[in-house]
Amino acid sequence: SQYSAVDTNPLSMYIMQPIWNKIIKIVPLWIAPNLLTFSGFVMILVNYFLISFYDWDYTASGTSPGLVPTWVWLFSAFTTFCAYALDSIDGKHARRTQSSTPLGELFDHGLDSWATSIFVLSFFSVCSRDNGKTGVSVYTMYIYLSIVLFNFMCSHWEKYNTGVLFLPWGYDISQVVLIAAYLLTGAVGVEVWQKPFLFGYYITDALVILLIG
Repeated sequence: SQYSAVDTNPLSMYIMQPIWNKIIKIVPLWIAPNLLTFSGFVMILVNYFLISFYDWDYTASGTSPGLVPTWVWLFSAFTTFCAYALDSIDGKHARRTQSSTPLGELFDHGLDSWATSIFVLSFFSVCSRDNGKTGVSVYTMYIYLSIVLFNFMCSHWEKYNTGVLFLPWGYDISQVVLIAAYLLTGAVGVEVWQKPFLFGYYITDALVILLIG
């Protein structure tokens, strides 16, 4: 069946899509769309394992602020953007080269289902685990991850029943926020996450509200 998706997010429609339309023009026609999909997923994995190397138990940012090198956070921003871009242009490239297939859609969304978890798990290293003063508890991490995965599941369940994938606004917003958060961490250090941001609230509190919304 023909792939059908609806994206009404203003961020996607007016900012990101024009960027992807420019990027897609420089992708050689001989490159397989699935290669773009897989390359984006590999970048997510590389980022995850790199952060895991420096922060395997999610405590580095809270107890040893300088343990994760600055370049790791900047590299995280780079890989997240690349993965975001590749995931956004693989379908365009498939239609452009007239090579769209149900298998390609399954491959794309199958890797997305893994990436959804990995994006969140990688980001927890920025917030750090609860150390009694700041950070996020393991239980709260689990709840955050569950919300994200539930959102992903509902979107695809809706697609299964209606034949149309209504893309959640949260996807583009979350990717931009992730990139910005990594850049912020690389620029000023993880300490920014450990200090009250506004009226005694932390940046992580604002992200929770955004996530639930």
